Amino acid sequence: MPFNRKPQKFNAAIKSVVIGSGDKTVTLGGENVLPFYAFDGEIKNGPKVGVEITDLGMEGEPESVKAYYEGAATMGEIAKKAAAMEGADFLCLRLAGGDPNGLNKSVEELIETVKEVADAVDVPLVVEGCKNVEKDSELLTKVAEVLQGRNVLVMSAREEDYKAVGAAAGLAYSQKVGAESAVDINLAKQLNVVMTQLGVSADSIVMNVGSAAVGYGYEYVVSTLDRIKAAALSQDDKMLQMPIITPIASETWNVKEAMATEEESPEWGNQEVRGISMEIQTAAASLASGSDAVILKHPQSVATISKMIRELM
Repeated sequence: MPFNRKPQKFNAAIKSVVIGSGDKTVTLGGENVLPFYAFDGEIKNGPKVGVEITDLGMEGEPESVKAYYEGAATMGEIAKKAAAMEGADFLCLRLAGGDPNGLNKSVEELIETVKEVADAVDVPLVVEGCKNVEKDSELLTKVAEVLQGRNVLVMSAREEDYKAVGAAAGLAYSQKVGAESAVDINLAKQLNVVMTQLGVSADSIVMNVGSAAVGYGYEYVVSTLDRIKAAALSQDDKMLQMPIITPIASETWNVKEAMATEEESPEWGNQEVRGISMEIQTAAASLASGSDAVILKHPQSVATISKMIRELM
Protein backbone atom coordinates (compact mmCIF):
# COMPACT_ATOMS: atom_id res chain seq x y z
CA MET A 1 0.00 0.00 0.00
CA PRO A 2 1.50 3.35 -0.99
CA PHE A 3 2.18 5.89 1.74
CA ASN A 4 0.40 9.17 1.17
CA ARG A 5 1.94 11.75 3.41
CA LYS A 6 -0.31 14.61 4.48
CA PRO A 7 1.40 17.98 4.99
CA GLN A 8 1.12 19.41 8.48
CA LYS A 9 -0.28 22.86 7.90
CA PHE A 10 -0.91 25.55 10.49
CA ASN A 11 -3.23 28.53 10.26
CA ALA A 12 -0.92 30.51 12.55
CA ALA A 13 2.52 31.85 11.66
CA ILE A 14 5.60 33.33 13.27
CA LYS A 15 5.76 37.12 12.92
CA SER A 16 8.24 38.61 10.46
CA VAL A 17 10.69 41.09 11.98
CA VAL A 18 13.01 43.09 9.72
CA ILE A 19 16.33 44.41 11.01
CA GLY A 20 18.70 46.67 9.12
CA SER A 21 18.02 49.52 6.73
CA GLY A 22 18.39 50.45 3.09
CA ASP A 23 19.37 47.63 0.76
CA LYS A 24 20.91 45.62 3.61
CA THR A 25 18.08 44.10 5.61
CA VAL A 26 17.29 40.63 6.89
CA THR A 27 13.92 39.24 7.89
CA LEU A 28 13.63 36.94 10.89
CA GLY A 29 10.67 34.59 11.18
CA GLY A 30 7.59 34.51 8.98
CA GLU A 31 7.30 30.74 8.77
CA ASN A 32 4.11 28.73 9.36
CA VAL A 33 5.73 25.28 9.41
CA LEU A 34 8.03 23.53 11.85
CA PRO A 35 11.80 24.13 11.55
CA PHE A 36 13.11 23.16 8.09
CA TYR A 37 9.79 21.48 7.19
CA ALA A 38 9.92 22.95 3.69
CA PHE A 39 8.08 19.85 2.44
CA ASP A 40 5.01 21.02 4.42
CA GLY A 41 4.98 24.55 3.06
CA GLU A 42 7.10 27.35 1.69
CA ILE A 43 9.62 28.93 4.06
CA LYS A 44 10.18 32.41 2.68
CA ASN A 45 12.78 33.49 5.21
CA GLY A 46 15.32 30.86 6.15
CA PRO A 47 17.18 31.04 9.47
CA LYS A 48 19.91 33.68 9.65
CA VAL A 49 23.51 33.60 10.93
CA GLY A 50 25.15 36.48 12.78
CA VAL A 51 28.80 37.06 13.62
CA GLU A 52 29.70 38.20 17.13
CA ILE A 53 32.41 40.70 17.95
CA THR A 54 32.96 42.50 21.26
CA ASP A 55 34.24 45.91 22.28
CA LEU A 56 37.30 44.09 23.67
CA GLY A 57 38.56 43.49 20.15
CA MET A 58 40.59 40.30 19.92
CA GLU A 59 41.42 40.18 23.62
CA GLY A 60 40.77 36.68 24.94
CA GLU A 61 39.66 35.29 21.59
CA PRO A 62 40.83 31.84 20.37
CA GLU A 63 43.98 31.95 18.26
CA SER A 64 42.12 30.63 15.23
CA VAL A 65 39.64 33.50 15.47
CA LYS A 66 42.46 36.03 15.88
CA ALA A 67 44.03 34.64 12.72
CA TYR A 68 40.95 35.57 10.66
CA TYR A 69 41.10 39.16 11.91
CA GLU A 70 44.85 39.53 11.41
CA GLY A 71 45.69 43.05 10.31
CA ALA A 72 42.50 44.56 11.77
CA ALA A 73 43.72 47.09 14.32
CA THR A 74 40.55 49.07 15.11
CA MET A 75 36.99 48.12 15.99
CA GLY A 76 35.86 49.48 12.64
CA GLU A 77 38.30 47.22 10.79
CA ILE A 78 37.27 44.23 12.91
CA ALA A 79 33.62 44.97 12.14
CA LYS A 80 34.31 45.09 8.40
CA LYS A 81 36.05 41.71 8.47
CA ALA A 82 33.23 40.18 10.52
CA ALA A 83 30.59 41.52 8.13
CA ALA A 84 32.51 40.06 5.18
CA MET A 85 32.73 36.58 6.73
CA GLU A 86 31.42 33.82 4.45
CA GLY A 87 27.83 32.98 5.38
CA ALA A 88 27.25 36.03 7.60
CA ASP A 89 23.81 37.69 7.44
CA PHE A 90 24.24 40.28 10.20
CA LEU A 91 26.70 41.58 12.78
CA CYS A 92 26.35 41.37 16.56
CA LEU A 93 28.34 43.73 18.79
CA ARG A 94 28.49 42.58 22.42
CA LEU A 95 29.52 45.31 24.84
CA ALA A 96 31.24 43.00 27.31
CA GLY A 97 33.64 45.68 28.54
CA GLY A 98 30.87 47.53 30.33
CA ASP A 99 30.53 44.90 33.06
CA PRO A 100 31.08 46.62 36.44
CA ASN A 101 32.72 43.40 37.65
CA GLY A 102 35.13 43.48 34.71
CA LEU A 103 36.66 46.45 32.89
CA ASN A 104 33.70 48.65 33.82
CA LYS A 105 34.05 50.84 30.74
CA SER A 106 31.95 53.99 30.84
CA VAL A 107 28.76 54.33 28.82
CA GLU A 108 30.40 57.16 26.88
CA GLU A 109 33.38 54.99 25.90
CA LEU A 110 31.15 52.10 24.84
CA ILE A 111 28.94 54.40 22.77
CA GLU A 112 32.00 55.60 20.86
CA THR A 113 32.71 51.96 19.99
CA VAL A 114 29.11 51.49 18.88
CA LYS A 115 29.36 54.53 16.61
CA GLU A 116 32.67 53.34 15.13
CA VAL A 117 31.26 49.91 14.32
CA ALA A 118 28.02 51.32 12.90
CA ASP A 119 29.92 53.75 10.68
CA ALA A 120 32.18 50.99 9.37
CA VAL A 121 29.49 48.61 8.09
CA ASP A 122 26.11 48.75 6.41
CA VAL A 123 24.90 45.26 7.35
CA PRO A 124 22.08 44.76 9.89
CA LEU A 125 23.24 45.26 13.47
CA VAL A 126 22.42 43.54 16.73
CA VAL A 127 23.79 45.20 19.87
CA GLU A 128 23.98 43.29 23.15
CA GLY A 129 24.80 44.77 26.53
CA CYS A 130 27.18 43.64 29.27
CA LYS A 131 24.67 41.46 31.20
CA ASN A 132 24.56 43.86 34.16
CA VAL A 133 20.97 45.04 34.54
CA GLU A 134 21.70 48.46 36.03
CA LYS A 135 24.45 49.28 33.52
CA ASP A 136 22.48 47.92 30.55
CA SER A 137 19.45 50.07 31.37
CA GLU A 138 21.51 53.19 30.74
CA LEU A 139 23.79 51.75 28.07
CA LEU A 140 21.16 50.19 25.80
CA THR A 141 18.95 53.26 26.04
CA LYS A 142 21.85 55.31 24.70
CA VAL A 143 22.58 52.67 22.02
CA ALA A 144 19.00 52.92 20.76
CA GLU A 145 19.35 56.70 20.59
CA VAL A 146 22.67 56.95 18.72
CA LEU A 147 21.65 54.27 16.19
CA GLN A 148 18.29 55.86 15.40
CA GLY A 149 17.41 55.20 11.77
CA ARG A 150 19.51 52.03 11.53
CA ASN A 151 16.64 49.74 12.61
CA VAL A 152 18.90 47.68 14.88
CA LEU A 153 17.97 44.88 17.26
CA VAL A 154 18.77 45.96 20.82
CA MET A 155 19.41 43.09 23.21
CA SER A 156 18.44 42.50 25.82
CA ALA A 157 15.29 43.57 27.60
CA ARG A 158 14.82 41.37 30.66
CA GLU A 159 12.24 41.21 33.41
CA GLU A 160 14.33 43.63 35.48
CA ASP A 161 14.95 46.30 32.81
CA TYR A 162 12.36 45.79 30.07
CA LYS A 163 10.69 49.12 30.84
CA ALA A 164 13.85 51.15 30.26
CA VAL A 165 15.13 49.16 27.28
CA GLY A 166 11.71 48.56 25.74
CA ALA A 167 10.63 52.19 26.07
CA ALA A 168 13.84 53.50 24.52
CA ALA A 169 14.39 50.95 21.76
CA GLY A 170 10.84 49.95 20.89
CA LEU A 171 9.02 53.23 21.47
CA ALA A 172 11.23 56.32 21.51
CA TYR A 173 13.72 55.35 18.77
CA SER A 174 11.80 52.79 16.66
CA GLN A 175 14.34 49.98 17.02
CA LYS A 176 13.69 46.27 17.42
CA VAL A 177 13.80 44.82 20.94
CA GLY A 178 15.29 41.53 22.10
CA ALA A 179 13.24 40.03 24.93
CA GLU A 180 15.56 37.86 27.02
CA SER A 181 14.38 35.14 29.38
CA ALA A 182 16.02 32.13 31.02
CA VAL A 183 14.97 28.94 29.18
CA ASP A 184 11.37 28.91 30.41
CA ILE A 185 8.33 29.12 28.15
CA ASN A 186 6.21 30.83 30.82
CA LEU A 187 8.86 33.48 31.49
CA ALA A 188 9.28 34.07 27.75
CA LYS A 189 5.55 34.55 27.27
CA GLN A 190 5.15 36.77 30.32
CA LEU A 191 7.95 39.06 29.15
CA ASN A 192 6.29 39.42 25.74
CA VAL A 193 2.99 40.21 27.45
CA VAL A 194 4.39 42.99 29.64
CA MET A 195 6.44 44.39 26.73
CA THR A 196 3.33 44.73 24.57
CA GLN A 197 1.41 46.20 27.51
CA LEU A 198 4.19 48.78 27.74
CA GLY A 199 3.34 49.73 24.17
CA VAL A 200 6.06 47.91 22.21
CA SER A 201 4.59 46.42 19.04
CA ALA A 202 4.62 42.62 18.88
CA ASP A 203 6.08 43.05 15.39
CA SER A 204 9.15 44.72 16.92
CA ILE A 205 10.03 41.96 19.40
CA VAL A 206 12.54 39.15 18.89
CA MET A 207 12.83 36.55 21.63
CA ASN A 208 16.09 35.35 23.16
CA VAL A 209 14.86 32.49 25.30
CA GLY A 210 18.34 31.47 26.44
CA SER A 211 20.73 28.70 25.55
CA ALA A 212 23.54 26.50 26.81
CA ALA A 213 26.36 24.59 25.19
CA VAL A 214 25.50 21.05 24.13
CA GLY A 215 26.10 18.67 27.01
CA TYR A 216 25.32 21.34 29.60
CA GLY A 217 21.64 20.75 30.24
CA TYR A 218 21.01 21.48 26.60
CA GLU A 219 18.09 19.07 26.37
CA TYR A 220 16.06 21.60 28.40
CA VAL A 221 16.88 24.29 25.84
CA VAL A 222 15.63 22.01 23.06
CA SER A 223 12.41 21.20 24.90
CA THR A 224 11.77 24.91 25.56
CA LEU A 225 12.30 25.85 21.91
CA ASP A 226 10.09 22.96 20.79
CA ARG A 227 7.28 23.95 23.16
CA ILE A 228 7.40 27.61 22.16
CA LYS A 229 7.24 26.83 18.45
CA ALA A 230 4.48 24.26 18.95
CA ALA A 231 2.36 26.67 21.03
CA ALA A 232 2.90 29.47 18.53
CA LEU A 233 1.83 27.42 15.51
CA SER A 234 -0.58 24.73 16.70
CA GLN A 235 -2.26 26.76 19.48
CA ASP A 236 -2.04 30.15 17.76
CA ASP A 237 -0.52 31.67 20.90
CA LYS A 238 0.14 35.22 19.73
CA MET A 239 2.41 36.01 22.65
CA LEU A 240 4.81 33.28 21.51
CA GLN A 241 4.75 34.06 17.78
CA MET A 242 7.81 36.31 17.82
CA PRO A 243 10.93 34.98 16.04
CA ILE A 244 13.73 33.59 18.19
CA ILE A 245 17.42 34.57 18.15
CA THR A 246 19.98 32.50 20.03
CA PRO A 247 23.46 33.73 21.00
CA ILE A 248 25.67 30.65 20.66
CA ALA A 249 29.25 31.95 20.68
CA SER A 250 29.20 33.32 24.21
CA GLU A 251 27.95 29.98 25.52
CA THR A 252 30.11 27.49 23.66
CA TRP A 253 33.53 29.15 23.74
CA ASN A 254 33.44 29.45 27.54
CA VAL A 255 33.07 25.77 28.46
CA LYS A 256 35.99 23.55 29.35
CA GLU A 257 35.79 21.50 26.16
CA ALA A 258 36.55 24.65 24.18
CA MET A 259 38.93 26.32 26.65
CA ALA A 260 41.16 23.49 27.89
CA THR A 261 44.50 23.46 26.09
CA GLU A 262 45.96 20.32 24.53
CA GLU A 263 48.62 20.34 27.25
CA GLU A 264 45.93 20.30 29.94
CA SER A 265 43.75 17.66 28.25
CA PRO A 266 45.79 15.82 25.60
CA GLU A 267 43.18 13.04 25.40
CA TRP A 268 40.63 15.54 24.05
CA GLY A 269 42.62 16.35 20.93
CA ASN A 270 42.97 19.64 19.07
CA GLN A 271 41.54 22.60 20.99
CA GLU A 272 40.42 24.55 17.93
CA VAL A 273 38.55 21.53 16.53
CA ARG A 274 36.79 21.07 19.88
CA GLY A 275 35.68 24.70 20.07
CA ILE A 276 34.36 24.74 16.52
CA SER A 277 32.58 21.44 17.10
CA MET A 278 30.85 22.76 20.23
CA GLU A 279 29.71 25.88 18.39
CA ILE A 280 28.43 24.04 15.32
CA GLN A 281 26.61 21.33 17.27
CA THR A 282 24.88 23.84 19.54
CA ALA A 283 23.87 26.08 16.64
CA ALA A 284 22.55 23.18 14.54
CA ALA A 285 20.47 21.87 17.45
CA SER A 286 19.07 25.34 18.18
CA LEU A 287 18.00 25.86 14.56
CA ALA A 288 16.46 22.40 14.32
CA SER A 289 14.49 23.08 17.51
CA GLY A 290 13.01 26.41 16.44
CA SER A 291 15.51 29.27 16.56
CA ASP A 292 15.22 31.70 13.64
CA ALA A 293 18.76 33.06 13.99
CA VAL A 294 22.00 32.12 15.72
CA ILE A 295 25.02 34.24 16.67
CA LEU A 296 28.40 32.58 16.12
CA LYS A 297 32.08 33.55 16.25
CA HIS A 298 34.41 31.24 14.34
CA PRO A 299 34.57 31.63 10.52
CA GLN A 300 34.37 27.87 10.02
CA SER A 301 31.28 27.64 12.21
CA VAL A 302 29.58 30.47 10.33
CA ALA A 303 30.34 28.93 6.94
CA THR A 304 29.25 25.44 8.05
CA ILE A 305 25.94 26.50 9.61
CA SER A 306 25.15 28.77 6.67
CA LYS A 307 25.74 25.83 4.29
CA MET A 308 23.57 23.56 6.46
CA ILE A 309 20.72 26.06 6.28
CA ARG A 310 20.96 26.36 2.48
CA GLU A 311 20.97 22.61 1.98
CA LEU A 312 18.08 21.93 4.37
CA MET A 313 16.02 24.69 2.77
